[in-house]
Amino acid sequence: MKALVTGAHGTVGSRLCDFLQRQGVEVVRWDRSLVPVDDYWAMEHFVRSVAPDVLFHLAAASSPSQRPDDSWRVNYEWTSELAWICRQVGVRFVFTSSVMVFSDGARGPFTVDSVPDATEGYGNEKRLAEARVFHQYPEARVARLGWQMDFGFSGNQMGAWLETRAREQGRVEASTRWYPACSFLDDTVRALLALAWVEPGLYLLDANERWTFHEIASALSAWHSGRWRVEPSEHFVFDQRMIDDRIRLPSLKTRLPDLP
Repeated sequence: MKALVTGAHGTVGSRLCDFLQRQGVEVVRWDRSLVPVDDYWAMEHFVRSVAPDVLFHLAAASSPSQRPDDSWRVNYEWTSELAWICRQVGVRFVFTSSVMVFSDGARGPFTVDSVPDATEGYGNEKRLAEARVFHQYPEARVARLGWQMDFGFSGNQMGAWLETRAREQGRVEASTRWYPACSFLDDTVRALLALAWVEPGLYLLDANERWTFHEIASALSAWHSGRWRVEPSEHFVFDQRMIDDRIRLPSLKTRLPDLP
């Protein structure tokens, strides 16, 4: 099996590449400096030359860059082109979206039937990209992810955020009324590989069954022998959980035994 991966140096992408290689999968990482995302024919030629069995599209622009339209180009236009190319070439396409397609005012927990309502920023671009993917390639797989977790302190994941917040403020305020969509990186990448071989469609990857952010942050701190001072707050009220019984991730409690 051969996999082509965009966003291969990101938090999820790098972990996915490592996992795929351990499974004996040949991995090709998309280098945007060599294959620009705004050159359709260069992209199609590259995909044809690599001839992957599956393309995992994990790349995203979630923060501002020097190019004012870079976020739209990466999150929407590139995604649209890749979906079309994979359809033309006959390559399985797995696109990672985000629970942020729902606004803070939406009422969770969410299912595949919940209608995304984000109207601005990253969440809006992901929402529009999801619809575009299925227009371009009805046989695609789209996976909505929550906040990723790990026991380390680097990358774009909860442990790194908690470490930074504790270092800057001396404590971490964690809402007792926010139920975040989240999962451990190792469980997420296993699910992404599995998605390449299931029925096409939209899938929701979330391991949070019932816990608040305060409970999760406290349990993660306990795993690190009380590394952070986690204090309860009610500043953010949101049930962000996603429910999808077709592809279940291991419960957070399997890795965080201190969860209540």
